[in-house]
Amino acid sequence: MAMSVGTSGSGDPETMVDINTTPLIDVMLVLLIMLIITIPVQTHAVKLDMPQATPPSQATPPPAVELEIDFDGTILWNGQVMDEATVERQFQVEGAKPVDQQAEFHIRPNKLVEYKYVAFVLAAAQRNGVNKIGLVGNEGM
Repeated sequence: MAMSVGTSGSGDPETMVDINTTPLIDVMLVLLIMLIITIPVQTHAVKLDMPQATPPSQATPPPAVELEIDFDGTILWNGQVMDEATVERQFQVEGAKPVDQQAEFHIRPNKLVEYKYVAFVLAAAQRNGVNKIGLVGNEGM
């Protein structure tokens, strides 16, 4: 039981048909490293033309106007009773001002008032261009 190495049964030496891939892998790794090093670094930047911020105006804002609507539809403008025509004129005066100079309106309707009175005040403000309106609720009641 002898073992023959490198020879066929006829006594001829066998030729090796396998390719040695180790140098090929080494060359490929070197090329890959060279490629990684030479590629320029990609920056993902988006160029935007942003608007320049304007400094806030130093003018003090006008005081807020308190509008109370009583249960019977009476409108109180900062504590003074006004009829609907006067309220409309006051909204016209405020609506004629630039938006940044308009006063804030805090509307405080009574919980028993009919909606038509509140709707009148909101519609009058909208018709005259008043933008700063807030409804103040009766959370404490």
